[in-house]
Amino acid sequence: MDKKKLLKKMKKNKKITHKPSYIERMKKYYDLFSDFSDIKYLVNNILEADRLLEQKQLPQDLPILLLPDDIQDTIFAYVNEKYPMGDSKGDAVWNQFVDQLPKLDKDIREFRDYLENQYGMWAYISAPFTNDIAKFLNGKKALEVMAGNGYISKGLRENGANVICTDNLAWKKENETGKHLVTDVESLDAIDAFKKYKDEIDYIIMCWSPDGIDIDWRLLSAIREYGKDIPLITIGEKYGATDSKQFWDNAEFIENEDVKKLNRHHKPFDLIEDQLYLIK
Repeated sequence: MDKKKLLKKMKKNKKITHKPSYIERMKKYYDLFSDFSDIKYLVNNILEADRLLEQKQLPQDLPILLLPDDIQDTIFAYVNEKYPMGDSKGDAVWNQFVDQLPKLDKDIREFRDYLENQYGMWAYISAPFTNDIAKFLNGKKALEVMAGNGYISKGLRENGANVICTDNLAWKKENETGKHLVTDVESLDAIDAFKKYKDEIDYIIMCWSPDGIDIDWRLLSAIREYGKDIPLITIGEKYGATDSKQFWDNAEFIENEDVKKLNRHHKPFDLIEDQLYLIK
């Protein structure tokens, strides 16, 4: 048998296996753990957020995506109630739950990774959150820089806010940022966008500036040098996953009731504790 025929035969005999996608796995968890309301609640929030994002709509707020500490005890009690001790069917059900529980826990904790890889959504931006920002702007004009796929500007525009949405889309070759635009995004980097629109705007919005890159500090310096009072609405994790140390070191935070209200719909759902800051 020649080489081509041998390869053809090998391909024909090779078993094709399908690796379930993240959402396929979530749907299986939902069915498997259908009798456990705490698990269904978390999984349903993930599935609903994905459904809306897939339709290019902003999702709702998320709960903290962590399984209850006593979930294994809850499952054990459930199995014991349904099956007598030593019942092989009960053992099989228990083993299935115990086998899938660590996988479920891992997948739930990695929802942010899924959002980044699937939609280029780095900060979780909900519809209620952008509604609050729109109310805060109260008709004043805003410039969003480093907008990525435009999730914040989309929400603001849907709530009647006057916002200019910009991003240089430099990450398009590396990840999903810029590939799933949900609103019109003008191709400008943060400094050029500020220079172009500084005379027209009352606020600047900057969400999740890249960790360790000083574009955020250069922007803040440019705003201060300009002289006009333009507060910077910043969404990020202070000294954490976003922005440069120089930026956080030099930021002057405005702390008031408005800032507290703006964060009521932007709570951590995993280990990243980002929030909205008002900076001058």
